[in-house]
Amino acid sequence: MKIEVWSDFVCPFCYIGKRRLEVALAKFPHKDKVIVQYKSYELDPSSPKDVNVNFHQVLASKYGMSLDEAKKTTDGIAQQAASVGLTYHFDKMIPTNTFDAHRLAKFAQTCGKENEVTEKLLFAYFTESKHLGDHKTLADIAETVGLDRQEVLNVLADEQAFSDEVRSDEQQAQQVGVRGVPFFVINEKYAISGAQPEEVFLNALQKVWEEESGAPILQDLSNNGAEGASCTDGSCVVPNKEA
Repeated sequence: MKIEVWSDFVCPFCYIGKRRLEVALAKFPHKDKVIVQYKSYELDPSSPKDVNVNFHQVLASKYGMSLDEAKKTTDGIAQQAASVGLTYHFDKMIPTNTFDAHRLAKFAQTCGKENEVTEKLLFAYFTESKHLGDHKTLADIAETVGLDRQEVLNVLADEQAFSDEVRSDEQQAQQVGVRGVPFFVINEKYAISGAQPEEVFLNALQKVWEEESGAPILQDLSNNGAEGASCTDGSCVVPNKEA
């Protein structure tokens, strides 16, 4: 079973959704048969790397609310994050462009480190208040999962490196109808939108597994208590007609 997850590293619900999926997978009996693949998605591709506003100001400007309303909104999100063991510091978060962070994740994928880097990037942004638009910061993060620091810096310095891979994910998102993240696609035919409760993920996993695990598609309406003529495994049994 394959789960594709479109997300952005500055999307608070993406981290929550990731953790809820992981909790559901931990309870899923066939978790060892599930592959999770992360896909690039930019909430604001036009965002500069360095901005002079904080997260609350960005939120207030985007949705036309006051700073107090923005803080109340983030307080609620932080509570949701805490319910799955995550710590958010909205007051210290550094808004930035995430394109280079996505390029790093694509490079990490070629080294078998995509999932580890994804987790580290989300943690760095929401909990450690790191600047994900800064190349040195990204190299620091990459180094913690065993990637070569200088190689990462070389990749990030080349603006074309892994840019096609990021754009390909974003184009695919448009094709499958992604309008917001997180967005989960299971086996290229089942979709879950948003940071749903873990029960939704677990039920979806069980449903897909049952439907695609090769279970019989016909319901047997035979009278199992009555004798009948049938042939199985190369032999035929004739019902006994003796009184």
